[in-house]
Amino acid sequence: MIRIVLFSSEYMTLEYLQDKKIIHHTIHKPVGGQPLRDVLNTGTEALGKYGACKWLSDDRKNGPLSEEDREWGFNDWNRRTIEKGWKYWALVVPQELVDAGTMIPTMEALFTLGLRMMVFTSVEEGMAWLDKMKD
Repeated sequence: MIRIVLFSSEYMTLEYLQDKKIIHHTIHKPVGGQPLRDVLNTGTEALGKYGACKWLSDDRKNGPLSEEDREWGFNDWNRRTIEKGWKYWALVVPQELVDAGTMIPTMEALFTLGLRMMVFTSVEEGMAWLDKMKD
């Protein structure tokens, strides 16, 4: 797999998986605010630049997002990224979050914008799902 590192810090790594046409971010420790937004915006630009439509988020090591970050994500970043061609999102979270079902309202709201999203507990499961999605 050909990986192009777009960003790397103690908080996050952002890569473009060239042969799969997937933007992939991994959170290494809790992050929010401008550092998170800068990385996500870099991914949005890369998605458009490379003509990708899939995003794999490994958020297992992140903490809860602030209300401000959630609002920015939904009202700004999600919409801009969808406009760049984003169609499929595999979100990897801790098992407890999946069990709580707290992602369901987000998934439903994004579905109305045209984004297909699934939540997983392993990167491998998320990657397998994205591999099945048509570009």
